[in-house]
Amino acid sequence: MNIDGASSVVLQALTHATSQDTAVLKPAEEQLRQWETQPGFYSVLLNIFNNHMLDVNVRWLAVLYFKNGIDRYWRRVAPHALSEEEKTSLRAGLITNFNEPINQIATQIAVLIAKVARLDCPRQWPELIPILLESVKGQDGLQQHRALLTFYHVTKTLASKRLAQDRRLFQDLASGIYSFACSLWSHHTDCFLQQIYTRDEAAALSSLERTLLSLKVLRKLTVHGFQEPQQNMEVMLLDFLEYHPCAFIPLIQRSLEFAVSYVFTPAGEGVTFERFIVQCMNLIKMIVKNDAYKPAKNIDDSKPESLEAHKIKTAFFTHPTLTEIGRRLVSHYFLLTEEELAMWEEDPESFAVEETGGDSWKYSLRPCTEVLFLDIFHNYSQTLTPVLLDMVQNLQGQLNIKSNIITLYNAVGLAAYELFDNVDFDQWFKNQLLGELQVSHHRYKLIRRRVIWLIGQWISVKFKSDLRPLLYEVILSLMQDPDLVFDFILNSRPPVDDFEFRTEQFLPYLESIFGLLFQLLQQVTECDTKMQVLHVISCVIERVNIQIRPYVGCLVQYLPLLWKQSEEHNMLRCAILTTLIHLVQGLGAESKNLYPFLLPVIQLSTDVSQPPHVYLLEDGLEIIHQQMLLSSLSSCFFLPPACLHQFSNLMSSENLRTCFQIVNAYIYLSATEFLQNYAESLCRSFCDLLKDITNEGQVQVLKVVEIALKVSPILGAHMFQPLLPAVFRGIVDGERYPVVMSTYLGIMGRVLLQNSSFFSSLLTQMASECSQKMDQLLGNVIEMWVDRMDNITQPERRKLSSLALLSLLPSDNSVIQDKFCGIINICVEALHDVMTEDPETGTFKDCMLMSHFEEPKLSDDEEPPTEQDKRKKLLALEDPVHSVSLQQFVYDKLKAQQALMGDQGFGVLMETVDTELVRQLQEFLQGL
Repeated sequence: MNIDGASSVVLQALTHATSQDTAVLKPAEEQLRQWETQPGFYSVLLNIFNNHMLDVNVRWLAVLYFKNGIDRYWRRVAPHALSEEEKTSLRAGLITNFNEPINQIATQIAVLIAKVARLDCPRQWPELIPILLESVKGQDGLQQHRALLTFYHVTKTLASKRLAQDRRLFQDLASGIYSFACSLWSHHTDCFLQQIYTRDEAAALSSLERTLLSLKVLRKLTVHGFQEPQQNMEVMLLDFLEYHPCAFIPLIQRSLEFAVSYVFTPAGEGVTFERFIVQCMNLIKMIVKNDAYKPAKNIDDSKPESLEAHKIKTAFFTHPTLTEIGRRLVSHYFLLTEEELAMWEEDPESFAVEETGGDSWKYSLRPCTEVLFLDIFHNYSQTLTPVLLDMVQNLQGQLNIKSNIITLYNAVGLAAYELFDNVDFDQWFKNQLLGELQVSHHRYKLIRRRVIWLIGQWISVKFKSDLRPLLYEVILSLMQDPDLVFDFILNSRPPVDDFEFRTEQFLPYLESIFGLLFQLLQQVTECDTKMQVLHVISCVIERVNIQIRPYVGCLVQYLPLLWKQSEEHNMLRCAILTTLIHLVQGLGAESKNLYPFLLPVIQLSTDVSQPPHVYLLEDGLEIIHQQMLLSSLSSCFFLPPACLHQFSNLMSSENLRTCFQIVNAYIYLSATEFLQNYAESLCRSFCDLLKDITNEGQVQVLKVVEIALKVSPILGAHMFQPLLPAVFRGIVDGERYPVVMSTYLGIMGRVLLQNSSFFSSLLTQMASECSQKMDQLLGNVIEMWVDRMDNITQPERRKLSSLALLSLLPSDNSVIQDKFCGIINICVEALHDVMTEDPETGTFKDCMLMSHFEEPKLSDDEEPPTEQDKRKKLLALEDPVHSVSLQQFVYDKLKAQQALMGDQGFGVLMETVDTELVRQLQEFLQGL
């Protein structure tokens, strides 16, 4: 893209993209999307958003497109990556001047500079930090602020990197600029105080902004820039409690005195404000629950620092102090304001979502209060339990909704796990709470809602299973009132999501409750609400499994619409995927009706070139896995080729195990078609993986090869031939990791037993590579096999090894005859593993033999076998391990060797075997 010629065209497209007319907007967005991968496009965007004469909305949009492009195309390995020449030019243009007049655009530019810095600083962008520091020193107020803003975002981004090398680089940066950052903060603070004194409000506000930015920079440098900040007095700020707790120990006493005094005594009345209280509570919480401040179970194993901190905390948190904190938390901070009560009454969905929202405990007073209450109650339960129970006891007969029942029920619900031994909840439920739920007076509505929430908190803590049918009836009646449903479903574990759940108790209510849940899913509007309702629906489906089938028709029809509506909400789509996983499991083979919906969902979820895959990939892969387990040959679940080819890209991800499970499932389902189409690309991925992978990872790779050989010995060996030399070398070299060696021998056993011609060609190839004679190399393999037989723990593989080595007989090869004793040793060991004695006849039989497939008899609570389970059973009928009698095979091979060598020669050969082994062998073979 020619910059001079394209500027006007791109400018026009951006202008159209800000239009409210969709007929103008959509084509412009499509054109801009096509330009994203064009060389020079981002240089044009840079020129546009740096031109202060242009429309603000157009410049804003140019910044956003540039910022999004960094995520997609800045990395060298990204598809359509920007050239190094253009990136060099862009980096220079981004820091030419810091004079953006619009605050919002300035912030976005600072963020995008930080994004580039995360990838390129300091190696490809060494000049960034020096230019920022020089600009921060400037006299121009606007330039100074914008440079400081950028400096903060760059520091914040670099501090967030977690690789060891990146952390060392940030520590080097911090040590070099820390003194300057301190002086910068001090300078702007002094200016602010002086301007406050002279009543220059405009200048003071400007200085305050710079002071805050300087402090934020200092915070990142302090917390993340020093391994041992306590050794540097200049770094002793209060903000590293979470990251450097030992350095904070000298400040524990003063911090607790300060925070508790202002938050839990009259000293703070009239002078504190919400954000201050929240920060004080967070400070107390972090000191209370910090593991570094707790002694070890064995005091002698405790660190001196931990003992010192524990001593300080114990001296501070006396019985009177804890009592006052507990009472004030419940009676003062738990109180709902008039605004909150009104919101709960008028918009229960929004109220419930706000109560459970993400990290709200860090910033909002009531959630913060509840978290502090939980942490203090957990650490000092012996002191606080009597205090809370006394407050509950004094509640009897009082009906002040706002200050008593609601707040105390809230406390008892939050502390359910701590109160397990002190509250007989079953009796409380039957004698009081059940009655309160049946009070229909409108003034009792909020109490009913708090009661049902309380029950939800205690369900998985202490609730007799005999009471559950009564609870289900209550829930069913309450579900007619959406307000009550929100409090029960959105703020507590569903009653089907704990270990006490019994399916038979729930089934009479399944149709009604599931129908009402589906209605609720359609009615609610908040994303978080839909996610929680879907969670409950998923739990129900998971618990009742195949018995859900008659009731899911409407849900199956609704999910595609919900998926479409949630295009901008990845977390909601995650919830939909989780529901689909359980739905597929519940429907079994009938889930083939979902294919038209599932295929595009899976395609998007597993496409690593699409941004949503970050959220959806894990669940998308699990859907494939579950569907593969359930697919029958008559309803083969074959993904589109583009989707399957994605596995090559996924092989280095944290979802590696699931990818292997899917590949294995495909091999079991249709080995010939799958291996012919995909084994070549998989083999390349496996070869790359084996260069740099853990031992456990190696085993996962090798198991795929082993299964392929088991299902299709000829095709499997051919398709995965590039991997087999490494397996061969691993055996000869005596792989040290037992599980890897066991898998090596399992693979080679399959090749030797079921594809002897391929084994011969592989032996020839390896002899050539190792410059050894074939017989010598074969002898080394057999010797190592015998030596490492103890690495094989699975009886199936032990029998396979004996069958494989016996398949070398009869033979007149002197090397094989030299190893005859070792082969017999392995055979006798395997016979001990697989032979069982008939007590009536005294004869032995191979317990691994399978003659036919029987459907297992299942109890009511047992899961039926999946289609893949059935495929494995049918495959086992053809597997030599389960179709060949080891006893008969040994007898036949020894007879053949005897016929080859003659009685005298065979007798000499048997004399090389230990007499005790011969005796045991004869005992196993008697009667044949």
